[in-house]
Amino acid sequence: MTRIVIADDDHLMRAGLVELVTVDPSIQVVGEAATGREAVTQTQRLRPDVVLMDVRMPDLDGIAATRELATRVPETRVLILTTFEQDDYVFGALRAGASGFLLKRTRPEDLIAAVHTVAAGDALLSPSVTRRVIDRLTRQPVPDLAGTRALADLTPREREVLELMAQGLSNREIARHLVVEESTVRTHAKRVLAKLGLRDRIQAVIFAYENGINQPGRR
Repeated sequence: MTRIVIADDDHLMRAGLVELVTVDPSIQVVGEAATGREAVTQTQRLRPDVVLMDVRMPDLDGIAATRELATRVPETRVLILTTFEQDDYVFGALRAGASGFLLKRTRPEDLIAAVHTVAAGDALLSPSVTRRVIDRLTRQPVPDLAGTRALADLTPREREVLELMAQGLSNREIARHLVVEESTVRTHAKRVLAKLGLRDRIQAVIFAYENGINQPGRR
C-alpha cells in the first residue's frame, strides 16, 4: 500500500485528487493539508510514502515546505503538482528536494503512475516540462567551483552517464546508447549520485546543467 498526503489550498482540488488517486486500490490517502505548514506537520506525524504538494499555498509555500520535509522526513518523497505557466518556482522546488513534478492537467493514469514511481524511490522527469524548466535555468549556466571539484572524482564513463541522465534518458536508453547492460548503467548511476552527494536523478540533472556539462537543447 502506498500512503500519501495531499497538500493543496483548494478544497475542490484536494477532493478531486483524493477521488482520482484512490481509484487505485494500492494507494491510500492518509492525510490532507490546506497550507504548507499543515503539510509539514501532517507528514511528520503520518510518515507517508509520498506528498502531493501544491506550490502556492498560504502560511508556508510548497517550496519551503519541501525544503523542510527533505531535512526532517527524508524518507518521504515530494511530488509537485503545479500549473507551470503561472509558476516560476517549480525548479526551486526540485532544488529544495522534490522528487519530481507534474502539471495539474496531467492525465489521471499518469498521475497514479507518477505516485508509484516516486514512492519506489525514483525521480520523475517529465520530458516535456523538464526540458522547458532546464532551458530557462541554463540560458546562462554558471559553473559552481565545488561542483567542478566533485566532477573530478568521476571516471570518464561515469561522467558520460551523468551527461546522458541530464539529457533525460532512462537507464535502458543509456544502456542502448553505450552498448552495455542496463544493470551496468544502474551501477554507474548509483556511483555518480554517491560521489556527487545527490539524492536522485532530478538532482543529477540540476547539477549537470548548473555546472555547464550539458547545454540546453541537446538530446
